[in-house]
Amino acid sequence: MADTISDLIANIASTYATDTIFILGKGPSADLIDPQVFSSALVIALNDAEQIAPADITVFHADWAKAGIAANGYRSRAYLTSADFTAPQREVAHVEHVPLTQESTDLMMQRFQAGVLKIEDVLFMTALQVARQVAAIRGRRQTVYMVGFDFSFEAGHAYSERVERDFTGATDNDRRLVFTMQEFFFINALYILKGSELEVKHVGAKPFSVLSPTELNHLFGRQLEPANDGRPNKVSVIAELTTNHFGDRLRLERMIRSSKASGADYIKLQKRDVASFYAPEQLSAPYVSPFGKTFGEYRQQLELSRDDFAFVDKLCRDLNIGWFVSVLDQPSFEFLQEFDPPIIKLPSTISEHRDYLDHVSKNYRRTVVLSTGMTDDAYERWVLETFTACEKLVLMQANSAYPTPLEDCGVGIVRHYHELSKQYPHLMPAYSSHDFGWLGSALAVAAGARMVEKHVKLGNTEWAHFDAVAVDLTTPAFKEYVDRIREAERIVGEEEKKVNSSEHHKYRRKAG
Repeated sequence: MADTISDLIANIASTYATDTIFILGKGPSADLIDPQVFSSALVIALNDAEQIAPADITVFHADWAKAGIAANGYRSRAYLTSADFTAPQREVAHVEHVPLTQESTDLMMQRFQAGVLKIEDVLFMTALQVARQVAAIRGRRQTVYMVGFDFSFEAGHAYSERVERDFTGATDNDRRLVFTMQEFFFINALYILKGSELEVKHVGAKPFSVLSPTELNHLFGRQLEPANDGRPNKVSVIAELTTNHFGDRLRLERMIRSSKASGADYIKLQKRDVASFYAPEQLSAPYVSPFGKTFGEYRQQLELSRDDFAFVDKLCRDLNIGWFVSVLDQPSFEFLQEFDPPIIKLPSTISEHRDYLDHVSKNYRRTVVLSTGMTDDAYERWVLETFTACEKLVLMQANSAYPTPLEDCGVGIVRHYHELSKQYPHLMPAYSSHDFGWLGSALAVAAGARMVEKHVKLGNTEWAHFDAVAVDLTTPAFKEYVDRIREAERIVGEEEKKVNSSEHHKYRRKAG
């Protein structure tokens, strides 16, 4: 738990690479924005607006908001509130609520100008104060997008359609009065913040709006159609999340949603039994992280629970994206069988754990993805002799260097696996990209790869040891990677030579 509110805000802000903040309300205009837009930056939600998209910090004080948050499953990482409130596995910071009266409006604006953090009745004022603290922590100006603040009311259409239930109990007249009052304070806040540490951009159709919902989608690259023009994909693209979710379910959800929005076919996670996988001296070694003081405490935090995997399974089904897991030891293998996985991966880090690999070969009959980093042709022969009963064996060329030098990428090995697949029909060639960019993966597709994998992350932190080649899901980099793979698929085309509809003869033979 964070020691202070500033520590809580700092810990959350550290997990994003961008200087972008979304403040999320519940207005109908939020329905026009692709939810994946919110995956790219810190999100501050008001009341129960976390129904619309997962949030990092939710601000509220009313009992009805407490009921709405609980009913929708606590979709924020942390809560700032004056209410008597606890949330399972979430940080809660209690802040004094100052009620708004006709006589105290000037005092609220005075607090705002002074940077004093209170729970205000006009909640976006508190959210803007939190954004100012983020700017101070990061030491640079932040861009704040105000989303879902329509400041208007039409009977029966007060909220986003993603808000399944209204817990406020407010009348139509109550809403009109509140929206009118809020708009006044928002205009006042814009005036105060001119030239400040925040650049506030209202998203909507008001005279003071800076951009429309459609323009916001365009700005974050979410209006683009898949590069394959709806054609079925022959190459599966894997977003390798590793443990870059840090055991944080909301961060995990954002990574999965962003991977799907970028065009990935699967996301991949990792599972290991920490207590048995590492030596006792490794587990007790000092390690600096927000999760404890030892390496063991850090590693335990990164592991997903049974409930977490059930959450992943449901979310991926809802999004229509596949998922599978790198399973590093036998306890984890037995654990994952509960989910009846159609695919498992055996990473190259355990290529010397032959007893475990042999156990998998004898007890798993579906698709095995097996990475071949740090191995030679002797290992290849052993694998081909051992994994004979699985439905499909995906041999994934990899190099364990992060990043992999160009001369060690080994795309030629993918071509070798392609030739082997003619002798072993259950074999499928693949490529795990530990090199920078997309070119190695595109060349692997040309060499016959039918699965490519790229490591991803969600922003940077000051304490996490990311691998250097993980692409940042808060940027367009992973979508660009997927698009280049889809282009490579199209360029490679079919192996059967035939006349295409685009062809014609420039010089035709004369009749007779």
